[in-house]
Amino acid sequence: MTDKNQFSERLSSNVPIIIDGGLSNELEALGLDLNNSLWSASALLENQDKIKQAHINYLKAGADVIITSSYQASVRGFATIGILENQANEMTATTVKIANAAVEEYLDNNATAKRRPLIAANIGPYGASMADGSEYTGEYGLNDDELSDFHRDRLMLLDNTQADILACETIPSMQEAKVLHDILLEAKTPAWICFSCKDDKHANDGTPIEEMAMLFSDHPNVLAVGINCTAPQYASELIARIHKAIPQKTIIAYPNSGERYDAATKAWSGTSSPISCGLAAQKWIEAGASIIGGCCRMGPDHIKEIKNKCC
Repeated sequence: MTDKNQFSERLSSNVPIIIDGGLSNELEALGLDLNNSLWSASALLENQDKIKQAHINYLKAGADVIITSSYQASVRGFATIGILENQANEMTATTVKIANAAVEEYLDNNATAKRRPLIAANIGPYGASMADGSEYTGEYGLNDDELSDFHRDRLMLLDNTQADILACETIPSMQEAKVLHDILLEAKTPAWICFSCKDDKHANDGTPIEEMAMLFSDHPNVLAVGINCTAPQYASELIARIHKAIPQKTIIAYPNSGERYDAATKAWSGTSSPISCGLAAQKWIEAGASIIGGCCRMGPDHIKEIKNKCC
């Protein structure tokens, strides 16, 4: 069984923890077409070997933590292609098994590895299941109970796997943050929560980042608070604001590449080099982050550069 204390023990080491980059872009680099409503979760249907290889590629690049392929895996999302609830739940749990298999293969081939990489079970926002870009606004048209019903079963399912961490990420609104706050009180697996932000002061719904962070200031199960899927030029200021608001918590940051995503065309525009990403990551640490990595469009080369610059 996984030791659920591993994450907290790593946090006490005072060494930066490097997490992986975007799963979808690495799956595409491995030849998959993800232009569908399930995005990276579609690989669970027929290409689980590609998911494992993507995880291994990030481990080889230096990631200390890999995030599972469950961001868009949900009963609601799978139902859109005719998959029933039991099978949907089974595939969601399988994302942790795939990550664990990747860790085992990596360790088998890297006898000098100092520590076992950790597995973070990805819990994306409600909007990820809608595949319409609404995770970047938080405008779902749901009340708190409806939003809680969506999150609770999946979160508790992943809480009962071998995941070391529950990674609640790309959370765009105070409403969704509050819902997750309450559910996470029931979890036995330590968690992090990351907000997606529209500028260097506010979450995507316009809430000041300090208010979002302070919601988790004394949360017993949320060990790290921060940002992800946010333009890198905003990261340092956001990290500094979170650190000032909740200095007792570990700060995590894994921005995207700065490229822009068009939900209608499902296409990206813009670029960000691995070298510039590594240099930026140094500033994220200086601002107060101690867990760093990449999100959308950040690949193994970006993570390798972050590792080289910051560890």
